[in-house]
Order: sequence, then structure tokens, then C-alpha cells
Amino acid sequence: MYGTGSNGYHISELDFGDPDRKHELHCGFSDDPKLPYTAIRTSFGIFVIIILVGHILFAAISRIKKVEEDCREMEELKGRAEAADVAKSQFLATVSHEIRTPMNGVLGMLQMLMDTDLDATQKDYAQTAQASGKALITLINEVLDQAKIESGRLELETVPFHIRTVLDSVLSLFSAKTQAKGIELAVFVSERIPEVVIGDPGRFQQIITNLVSNSVKFTENGHIFVCVHLAQEIDVLTHRLSAYKKIGEDPAINNYNLSNTLSGSEAADTRNNWESFKILHDIGSDELFSESDGKGRTARLTDVVKLAVSVEDTGIGIPLPAQHRVFTPFMQADSSTSRTYGGTGIGLSISRCLIELMGGEIRFISRPGIGSTFSFTALFKVGQAGADGDGDLLRGARLPTHFKGMKALVLDGNPVRSLVTKYHLQRFGIEVDSITSSKVALSMLNGMDGFPTEGCSVKDGIDMVLIEKDAWGPGTGILFPSQVRVGLFPRGPFLQSKGLLKMILLATSLTAEETQKAKAAGFAETVILKPLRASMLAVCLQLALGFCNRREHLREPLKTSSPLSNVLSGKSILVVDDNIVNRRVAAGALKKYGANVICTDSGKSAISMLRQPHNFNACFMDVQMPEMDGFEATRQIRAAELANMDCTSNGGETLATKNRWHVPILAMTADVIQATHEECLRCGMDGYVSKPFEEEQLYKALAPFFEESLVR
Repeated sequence: MYGTGSNGYHISELDFGDPDRKHELHCGFSDDPKLPYTAIRTSFGIFVIIILVGHILFAAISRIKKVEEDCREMEELKGRAEAADVAKSQFLATVSHEIRTPMNGVLGMLQMLMDTDLDATQKDYAQTAQASGKALITLINEVLDQAKIESGRLELETVPFHIRTVLDSVLSLFSAKTQAKGIELAVFVSERIPEVVIGDPGRFQQIITNLVSNSVKFTENGHIFVCVHLAQEIDVLTHRLSAYKKIGEDPAINNYNLSNTLSGSEAADTRNNWESFKILHDIGSDELFSESDGKGRTARLTDVVKLAVSVEDTGIGIPLPAQHRVFTPFMQADSSTSRTYGGTGIGLSISRCLIELMGGEIRFISRPGIGSTFSFTALFKVGQAGADGDGDLLRGARLPTHFKGMKALVLDGNPVRSLVTKYHLQRFGIEVDSITSSKVALSMLNGMDGFPTEGCSVKDGIDMVLIEKDAWGPGTGILFPSQVRVGLFPRGPFLQSKGLLKMILLATSLTAEETQKAKAAGFAETVILKPLRASMLAVCLQLALGFCNRREHLREPLKTSSPLSNVLSGKSILVVDDNIVNRRVAAGALKKYGANVICTDSGKSAISMLRQPHNFNACFMDVQMPEMDGFEATRQIRAAELANMDCTSNGGETLATKNRWHVPILAMTADVIQATHEECLRCGMDGYVSKPFEEEQLYKALAPFFEESLVR
């Protein structure tokens, strides 16, 4: 057995079985025993592993707690954001309602005032006040649009409309301002653009209006030119211009004149130059639609069309340091308090968002002191021209047909301006030729031999000659008729039985002295003032050509009765509104078009008045009223109609039964938030009219109900 002695030796006693012999074995180490490194390393490793596992567990638990806290915080922030969004929407709805309600009274009463007998000064005051009120409404609408865009609630309509008619409406808005400034304002639409497209005409017009408004604001001389082409046309034009620029051998490019524009003033973008129009005219269909759509098919103009719209001006341009913030909301190139030009700086931001919703993009070229050109693209579906059911949006696009087949000659030294005049005349079916040289025009009209007639069809006779006032320089067109012996040139088919050839003056603006000179020179008494648009041009041509004596042939085109009068005449309308001013305005607007109007001030009284049987054809219901709002009143009215329908038809509902008991109810409110519109439809209302309302808005809301009944 081993043991350990006091001196560090190990003693072992050995017993060999002999009692006389005892042995002891003393063993020891010369060195001290070494430390057990393996055990230490093992212990240390285990310790480290335990620490690491603990750290990992601690970190995981801490991370889980952090994530849970972050989730709770995000949920809380989400709730706050949603609450803030709801509060913002409610605030905007309230502010809009509270501002629009008195503005409805102001604008409505001003309109009623202008319908009375006023002298020129009084009418001017009333029109100025009404224009200021409409400007305020426009500002409110822009702020609401920006809020809708930020919240993602802006939606686009999908209805058929005429692009050319929308553009004519834009020109009408700015005709007075451009005439006062002496600015040439014009529109040109490519013949390849479909007559009818499907999209949102209101938003499309809003974009064009914003761009043209800016151009009018910043342009003091020169021109504003709106052009609409297919995007494929612009792509081919850009490609050709780039190729010609590289080789520098094309005669059209070598003779390129930057000032050969609509007004002769240099523009920032050269793509609306006369040489560009000649290139566009020469583009063939095969080249236009030769690019593949990426799927092996050739792109063709079928269901969807991509439009390229440009608005060119010769204004002050945009300073280079300010160009990067053009599309920033509420930012302007001149942000000082003493800036020369007014505005909120929100129009371009809204326009860009609308264009993006239409599947397009917007860009601009601006040169300080030269002008700016804004261009954008947009996608539309192709509509069917002249199809049944086009609706009221296509009603105003029907042009008079009695000009079809006539022949006209346009004399203007500016080929771009002459092209625009030709475009508008061809919309009426008039055969048009143009001459840019005064010598050639005089030779032709005076019956001389040797003038160039290649490509000119009017040599066989013309019905009218349209001469630009500044055809070959300021005021040169006014003196032109005095140099023409009008009896020597053959008359056209219409004027063969008439007297002298009709010469009509075209002018952007005309002074009293110039008017007298034009009459003395032999022009027709009717002067066509620009900007040219279909409705104005038709009336001017009718007067100049003496169509006033052929009333039976022109009765339909010259009909002055409003479409709304045809719809509302003799109809009984109930107006429900708690505001007495709004009731008077609504009643006055409806009575103006021949309706019989009865007013009431509460939803409860409306329920009793619409209890069957009643004689009302429609009801305008205010949404926000005390005691009972328009939503609840409409629900109860619809419930009563349903009960009467069930009792009458014994549960067998038919279309005729439903139409007999169902009275159209249209919401009439100053709240234009989308949620309110949706609530109106959910409670059983048939439509929505925002205050202040105008003739076009009323017609759009009422026509589907009353015209349907007329057809039946």
C-alpha cells in the first residue's frame, strides 16, 4: 500500500511472509509534480462556452424584447399616422366645405347678377369679382389635389372624349389675356391622333391649363404653341434630327432657321420649327410603326395610343439655378416676397403626378431670355368616333358640316402659322391650300400666267381667302386686298352664284384704326381674332360668308339653346339645403334652364315631400345638415321606395317598376373629398355635384337620367 511521508516521499511496506524480515520501499520524485494543463484547458474551454452561450441567450432575449418594443412603437406610430391622415382629410374636408359654402353664394349671386340688365361698367365689375372668386376656388382645388396625391387617393376617370375639343376649351380660357398682350396662341394636333380617346378629360385639361397658364404668365411677346403628336412621331423626328446633325448634309437642316417658328421668335426647343413639321409630314406609316414592342410583334395604333404633348413659349425662361426645383411643390423660380409674377408654385407638381398616373413622364427645355418648352407623354385607349352612347362629353365636339367641300386659300408668309390655320379649316372639311409668297399670291389672284401651281388645287376656284394681318411683316396683310383684282379669279362652287370673292382677315389683335383700314381695303366685316378654335371659327365664317341669310341650313349649328335647358325644361326639382343662400343660388341656377324648383331646409321635410305619390323628377340633397344629414335622409327615402315597390309588384321587381318609384337624388355639397363621394353612393344617391356648380357640371349629372326617360 502506498502512502505519503512527511518529507514528500512515498513509502510502501513489503511483506514477504517472513516475520523476521520487514522491508520498506521509499520512492520519491526529483522534481515537483507538473500542473494538469489538460484539465485546465478543458475547464477553461467549458467556462468560455458557458459564457458564450449565456451571452448569446442574453443577446437573443434582449433582441426579442427590442423587436417587440419596436413593433409596439411601429404599431403606435402607424396608428398615429392613420389618425393624422384621417384628421388631415377631415380638416381638408371641413375647410373646403366652409370656404366653398360662402363662395357658392358669392359666385352664384354674381352669375345671377350678370344675367340681369347691366351696363358695361357694372358687368365688368361683376365679371372681375366672379373671376377672382373662381381663382380662389382653383387654388382650393389645387391644395386638395396635392393632399389627395400625398395620401394616394387621387383616381382618374375613364370616359371617351375629343382631345381637340378639350384643347379648344383651354384656348377659350386664355384668349382674352393673349389678345390683350398681343401673344400668338395656337394649337396643332397631328392628323394621326385618333378623333376620340378614352381617359380622364378633366385631368388632361387640367395639365394643359397649368402649362399654358404658366406660359401666359411669363410671356410678354412672341407665341405660345401647343402641339400634340404621337409619341412615335416625336421619336422618329428626334432620331432623324440627330442623324442629320451628325452628317450635316441634309438641305432641310442646312437651311434650318431657329426663328422660323409660330411667331418668328426663337424658341428653346427646335422641334416645333417649320423644318421639323416638314420632316413629320414626310414620315411614312411603315417607318412610324416599325419598332418592335419587345415581343416580336410590330407596334401598331390599336387599343392604346401614346400621345406626346408640348407647350412652347417665348417667355423669360427659367433661370438655371432654379430649374432643378421646378416640380417641387410650393417652390418658385422667384421666391422673394416682391416677386413680379404671382402663383402658388403647386401647379407643375400636380401636373407631374397626374402625368405619372396616366403612364407618362414630363420634361422641359428652358433657356433664360429665350423661353421654355414643357413636353409630356400620356397613355390613352382609342375610342370609337361617332359611336352611340358617346355621352355628353362628346356632344360639344360635333362640328358643323355645311362648310364641307368648300375651297379656301390661306395667305401667310409664316409657314408654321399657315399650317395651324390650315389645320383648323380642315376640321370643317374645307379643302385648303396655302401660299407663303406675296408675289405668287398676287399673280394667282390677278389671273396672271406663269405662277407656280404645283400641288395647288384652288386654281380651279375658291370660296374664301384668309389673310394673316402680319403675313409678310407688321400690318402688311391689311393692304393686300387693294392689290387684287378679285373679278379675274374663278369662283368656287359655293360662290359661283355670289358676288365678290370673300377675303377674311386673321389677327391676334386689332386696333380701331386697323379695323377701318381693313374695311377700306376690301376685307369682310367679320375679322377672325385668334386664338383659332372650332366654335369661334365656325361663327366667324358663317357671318363672313353670309350664312345668316340661310338660317334653315344652319339652324342646328347656330342653335343657341343650352343642352341643359332641353334637359330641365318643365322638370320639377326638389332642393334640400339648410343654408338659405345656397337654396336661392341652386333655385336660381335651375330655374334659369326652365325647371320648376321647390326648396326645403331639412332632411326630415324632404322625406315627407318625397313620400309616394309625388311629382318630383329629381332631388338635390345637401350632405351636411342639422338634425338629419343628407345621407340618412336618402337611406330612408330609398327604404320607403323599396317598400312601395315590394307592395306594388308583390316581390317581383321589374325595371319599369324600379324606374317608376326611383327618384334621382344628387348630392349637393361643398365637400369634394373622395370618401364623401363614396359615402353618397353607398347610401343610395345617384350622383354628386360639388359647390359651386356650373352648367356643364349640372348637365353631366342630370343628363343620364332625363335623357334616358326622353328616349323611352
